[in-house]
Amino acid sequence: MDLEGSRIQDDPHVKVMMAGSTLRKVKSRSWKKQRHFRLLEDGLTIWYKSRWAGRGHSTFSITEVEAVREGHQSEVLLSIAEEFPADLCFTLVFHGRQGNLDLVAESTEEAQAWIQGVRKLIHKTQTMDEKERLDQWVWDWFNKADKNKDGKMNFKEVRKLLKMMNVEMNEEHALHLFTMADKSESGSLEIEQFVHFYKMLTQRDEVWKVFQDFSGDGEKLMLEELENFLRTEQQEGEQSAQHAQELTDRYEPSESAKQQGAMTFDGFQMYLCSQEGSIFKPEHRQLHQDMSQPLSHYFISSSHNTYLLENQLRGHSSLEAYIKALKRGCRCVEVDCWDGSDGEPVVYHGHTLTSKILFKDVISTLKEYAFKVSDFPVILSLENHCSVEQQTVMAQHLSQILGDTLLTTLLDGLIPQQLPSPQELKGKILLKAKKIGGLEVCLDETLTDEVSDEEEMADGECSDDPPAESLEHNAKKSKLSRELSDLVVYCKSVHFHGFEHARLHGKCYEMSSFSESKAKKLAKEAGTDFVQYNTKQMSRIYPSGLRTDSSNYNPQEMWNVGCQIVALNFQTAGLEMDLNDGLFRQNDCCGYVLKPDFMRDGSTQFSPEKPDGQQGYKPLRLSIQVISGQQLPKVNQKEGSIVDPLVRVEIYGVPQDQAREETSHINNNGFNPVWNETLNFVIHTPELALVRFVVEDYDKASRNDFMGQFTLPFTCLQAGYRHIHLLSRDGTAIPPSSLFVNISISELT
Repeated sequence: MDLEGSRIQDDPHVKVMMAGSTLRKVKSRSWKKQRHFRLLEDGLTIWYKSRWAGRGHSTFSITEVEAVREGHQSEVLLSIAEEFPADLCFTLVFHGRQGNLDLVAESTEEAQAWIQGVRKLIHKTQTMDEKERLDQWVWDWFNKADKNKDGKMNFKEVRKLLKMMNVEMNEEHALHLFTMADKSESGSLEIEQFVHFYKMLTQRDEVWKVFQDFSGDGEKLMLEELENFLRTEQQEGEQSAQHAQELTDRYEPSESAKQQGAMTFDGFQMYLCSQEGSIFKPEHRQLHQDMSQPLSHYFISSSHNTYLLENQLRGHSSLEAYIKALKRGCRCVEVDCWDGSDGEPVVYHGHTLTSKILFKDVISTLKEYAFKVSDFPVILSLENHCSVEQQTVMAQHLSQILGDTLLTTLLDGLIPQQLPSPQELKGKILLKAKKIGGLEVCLDETLTDEVSDEEEMADGECSDDPPAESLEHNAKKSKLSRELSDLVVYCKSVHFHGFEHARLHGKCYEMSSFSESKAKKLAKEAGTDFVQYNTKQMSRIYPSGLRTDSSNYNPQEMWNVGCQIVALNFQTAGLEMDLNDGLFRQNDCCGYVLKPDFMRDGSTQFSPEKPDGQQGYKPLRLSIQVISGQQLPKVNQKEGSIVDPLVRVEIYGVPQDQAREETSHINNNGFNPVWNETLNFVIHTPELALVRFVVEDYDKASRNDFMGQFTLPFTCLQAGYRHIHLLSRDGTAIPPSSLFVNISISELT
């Protein structure tokens, strides 16, 4: 049984990959070593080892590769460009935060075979449907466990495989299923028989039960029965009838059932495991929000010290970090500029051992990647420590490299009363920096080029730095380059003088930066003022200077008062980035999410501390029945270790909504644990709430191990029986790991 289909293996490029090639793996100018690479028979795994090393080898799956770049398209390959011509070089870029793999082939033909071959295989894995994906998963496991590669597995091998797959099962039951699958009674299973064995093993009793509840004859769901299920359980209302027909057409594998207008159990299970059966409303995944409101009316996905891949003190500054952030949908990136030794400004974390990159290279990278995943504007937040001369060089690079992409003039030539919209600014890069004077006086040339001391703090990021440095920094009157100042239009950095001052004198294009502690204090003491301020002006929040390990603060507290640019260290995985990914997963991951209407009205009285005072206050009850888990990932690769999973649901939102509830843990079963426990919550401000599902391996002696999570906005939840497709710590998919839940949302009476 060939689960890959014969086509892809017959492809000439893929054939070269399967035959294997010697490629040079390059880590730096001095580290270039030959490795033997080949594609394994599964058409999915790339295996490599050094030519002389003993038995050690490494593998990775095509599903981990996001893209192939041709030529000198990485910092490492650019550094050895003289030594190896571009047509021999290529880079494999991985999903998530895993580093690139830079390779050099021995001939152009070989380079092309790998470049085109990997691209075809990536395309193949991306276009597989749920069933093919599951088959592929089973096939992979079969190959892993078939140690002597004879295409067969005896009971002992099967038992070992179950352990690898996270299943602890009593021997009798396993042997019973094995014997049923071993139709030829040979004492071993071939791949087709193994698939049959696996199907019996993964028989979803809890899904079968739901199916039985709605099926008249227990064999199939007629259209009206499916419609009844969609209306009563999935709360789909009017569209249920039409949807029932669409689902049968899309997911029912049996042609004869389709002709009767019926859905079998297989079709029903495939629907529940698909995107439509997932917890996330499909219509909210697309671009569905009004994009024609002022910029200040949106939450904007934002990154802090974007150039760092690791920590703030000795990390590696890298162009790759900008590419990764932009690919995650980030729309506000930060550039820390300092004078370079040869007149070329450099980007790094000042006064630390982080490495330096050229400002002009950052801008070229920005031009190339800014609009790959979203057309909406990118804000370039400049932290400028350069002399006037090098500021002018920066201005020249910005104008020359970005050209028309850089917004340098008012959209309609008029002084704005409110900021332009993401729609109007599509495809534009906006510079956020200090400016000499305001937009009103741009035409008046008599201004001085000096910035006063109070504006000196406008970049904001001084306040968390060691005090000595900021004093010395403030002592020198800072001068601005007129050329750089002129490039600032709608994002002028200014010092914050309090909400009252802003109400009387603030201009919509003036923007202040707040450290997390300052923002937290303001949110607590003057929540409503902050919400009002953020309806007209934008605020940028950044992590405390003490977070040298690149850890993050909780962005929810800042979103609760309407702050738009809540900058996080994108390179650091964990809860805070899960929340950011969760909020921005809606609206086509475009990096802009429209704030709730009570955060867009200038006279709003909303306070996150007192949500019940809000007009139209309607709290909701959220009830989540956690039914079961499927093929949860192994945490510990140690032979023979099996997990004890529990599920925790966490709510993030206004202070009153912060809550967490968890199920008990199930001993020794990461394969198909069943909990059947219900967790209840009351949500006071649904428009701001995020729901995070976390699966952990229970450990009574130490901290539980993280296994997977999924976070989404409360407003994107689909009611009814739903699957949650889990993500790794890094935010990448880990199919086929999922949770099966039943969600109900009702008004609190």
